[in-house]
Amino acid sequence: MGEIKNSREYGSFRSSVSQKKVVVDDDDSKVWTMYDAGPRTVKCPIVCLPPVSGTADVFFRQIMALSGLGYRVIALQYPVYWSLQEWVDGFRKLLDHLQLDKIHLFGASLGGFLGQKFAEATFKSPRVHSMVLCNAFSDTTVFQQTSTAPTFWLMPAFMLKKMVMGNFTQGMTDPAIADSIDFLVDCLENLPQSELASRLTLNCQDSYVEPQRIQNIPITIIDVFDESALSTSVKEELYKCYPNSKRAHLKSGGNFPYVSRSAEVNLYIQIHLREFHGTRFSAIDPEMITEADREAIKQKLETGGAVANSD
Repeated sequence: MGEIKNSREYGSFRSSVSQKKVVVDDDDSKVWTMYDAGPRTVKCPIVCLPPVSGTADVFFRQIMALSGLGYRVIALQYPVYWSLQEWVDGFRKLLDHLQLDKIHLFGASLGGFLGQKFAEATFKSPRVHSMVLCNAFSDTTVFQQTSTAPTFWLMPAFMLKKMVMGNFTQGMTDPAIADSIDFLVDCLENLPQSELASRLTLNCQDSYVEPQRIQNIPITIIDVFDESALSTSVKEELYKCYPNSKRAHLKSGGNFPYVSRSAEVNLYIQIHLREFHGTRFSAIDPEMITEADREAIKQKLETGGAVANSD
């Protein structure tokens, strides 16, 4: 088992934040796994969606750090859904169950793609107030697996895991990146065949985001300059989709910077969420807002830069 799972930090997370199982579909086998930390009074939390290989706990460093600052953070693990429409319907039901009208999304890789598709599907009655996309993509054809995606459900687990691990960077010398890969490999090993096959199907079946439907959503794009599973052209395509987005670049971090460079990623998430402080879409407990942030909110309101109850 890797360094991270044996660490005191991870042990503290598992002992202090309870794991919950939620069923929102008629099919009782479709179980959402979640961690919900921070003040329940916050009704527009940041919801974290994992990559193909990730379980809900891959965001434990976001959960611990941000909830400690007063943010409400929810990390999810999806049940088995074989189509994007099915996933969108299930996620909508989950938000209804949690009584969350609006959320901020942090999506990593597949999680970022699913977040965009959910925002696109609900654009007439928006449920996503803003998004942070980390090593994300907007078109599944970049993986060149659209023709084989319908057969993933037939493949044995070891073959699917081999496909996923083929995208992990090999021979890394950076200890934090190496530890992040070990951690995600451990998560991957614990995924049942059906969960992994369904995620790979969602990741690779022919689909793309229609960005014109979600141009009004504030978006921050986080990516890394070092080697990751996504090519430069894929990253540039995402920039083209959202020309008004804020961009946060990490010099390094690999495929999983929210694990390997969590302090930097958490800072970018805070910067992204800061503009919603003092509104009903704030992801932080009002009591925990710093004086500097209060002053910034005051200046925004005085200059008409923010409307406290705007949609």
